[in-house]
Amino acid sequence: MTTTHAQPRGALNDLRGAIRQEYANVAQDPGRGYHFHTGRRLVQRLGYAERWYAALPEANLASFAGTGNPFAAGPVHRGETVVDVGSGAGFDALIAAQMVGPRGQVIGVDMTPQMLTKARAGAAAMGFQNVEFREGYAEALPLPDAAADVVISNGVLNLTADKQGTLREWFRVLKPGGRLMAGDILVERPLPPDALDDLSLWTG
Repeated sequence: MTTTHAQPRGALNDLRGAIRQEYANVAQDPGRGYHFHTGRRLVQRLGYAERWYAALPEANLASFAGTGNPFAAGPVHRGETVVDVGSGAGFDALIAAQMVGPRGQVIGVDMTPQMLTKARAGAAAMGFQNVEFREGYAEALPLPDAAADVVISNGVLNLTADKQGTLREWFRVLKPGGRLMAGDILVERPLPPDALDDLSLWTG
């Protein structure tokens, strides 16, 4: 059986540039209005428990732009190492940092400098010593093999051109028996050719 998936026809750098610009906008102006949902209303719609985010800085919540709730797949546990791929403004990573406790570790990876700045500010405001944010790509994580007990991701696989290669990369950094907890969008029918040429449809 052969599995196929849609890929944009333009250059990878063009796709990454369009995505980076879109999410720079979400970091800097979260209330502007986008073709995807953001912020507190989205968090509530996706079923996050309020106790998970009640103490988080409003700025990190406002720039949340996920498509699902990775914690719906189950909790992360105290002492675990969690990698958040495409961590954005840090919303999911800061929740995970509370779950793993001071003996655990959370590493967020994102390619948008404005999002990284906002995520790091949120971690500093919370006084978290167990979370860090690194610049990098979902398809080439700045991590060694078998580094994580859990990989979480929220609406990021849908933004990558090579989804199978990206998933292989995520499993590379998982320890044997580790868990992948992702929320994303699944398209169940082939995309029309003109959609593949529209970069705006690849940015959220």
